[in-house]
Amino acid sequence: MPLPFLTADRDGAATDVATGTAVSPPREAPEDMYESRHLRWRRPYHPGPLRVGGTAVVLLLAACVLFSGVIIALAGSLPGAGICVAVAALLITIAFRLVRTGIWVGPKGLRQLSLLSGTTLSWADVAGVRTVQQPVRLLGLPRTVQGQVLVVERTQGKALPALVSDQGADFLGRPRAFAETALAVEDEVAEFKG
Repeated sequence: MPLPFLTADRDGAATDVATGTAVSPPREAPEDMYESRHLRWRRPYHPGPLRVGGTAVVLLLAACVLFSGVIIALAGSLPGAGICVAVAALLITIAFRLVRTGIWVGPKGLRQLSLLSGTTLSWADVAGVRTVQQPVRLLGLPRTVQGQVLVVERTQGKALPALVSDQGADFLGRPRAFAETALAVEDEVAEFKG
């Protein structure tokens, strides 16, 4: 049986189980790709390895709590199992919010999501996005170090709190990736506003 995910021809080709032949998926027209890209919220950068690793650890902890809940339920204590399921659901929600933290762009505006809250600005309310050198929190902890942040400025009122920095979970130890992301976000804002 061919295993396309182990070979070099894994670029989207699927294998027909009955015949064993490669079947390529239908390709989208360039216009369709452009439309689908600009009709939904998307993050113009990938989450960093520390963010993904932290999320994986939280999900692993949730799996352990769920497994404990199953053992407690088999032992006959349903209220204890219910508490374990509730804690696991809370951990899964935290993991989901943790991986979605950052700046998102879409056809309606710019969205900045943190762990507990989010702010959405329409494109008319966004004056611009720029990189600023200032003291920032190291991995979101109380300790501050000198670093760069991506600041979203409003047309009226003060700028949004800095959420994406070169000392955060997405870009710690990767200054080049932060610079490329800052340019990508600025380009996205200019494209959607223009």
